[in-house]
Amino acid sequence: MIKSELVQRIAEKNPHLYQRDIEKVVNAVLNGITDALSRGDRVELRGFGAFSVKRRDARLGRNPRTGDHVEVVEKAVPFFKTGKEMRERLNPGDPEVAEEPPERLRA
Repeated sequence: MIKSELVQRIAEKNPHLYQRDIEKVVNAVLNGITDALSRGDRVELRGFGAFSVKRRDARLGRNPRTGDHVEVVEKAVPFFKTGKEMRERLNPGDPEVAEEPPERLRA
């Protein structure tokens, strides 16, 4: 789903709202998440998931076409971890998502 499809679906479920207002809200939320990540903050949406930034160290890479070694600079990459409710909805009946934590995580 792309952003315009998300706006359209929200508009269909909320006919009392103007589509331009929905678009402004969606843009505001996405810009808020982006701004927080650019400051290095973590954004958590309970039941949905958490956005954070991970650092990838500089390394020596390889050009797959020529085989030459190239320097790859350090960079920040966005990371998303799904929330428990989302995992449960995506994997109903999956024993790995069950209420009981796995053996290795029990205290």
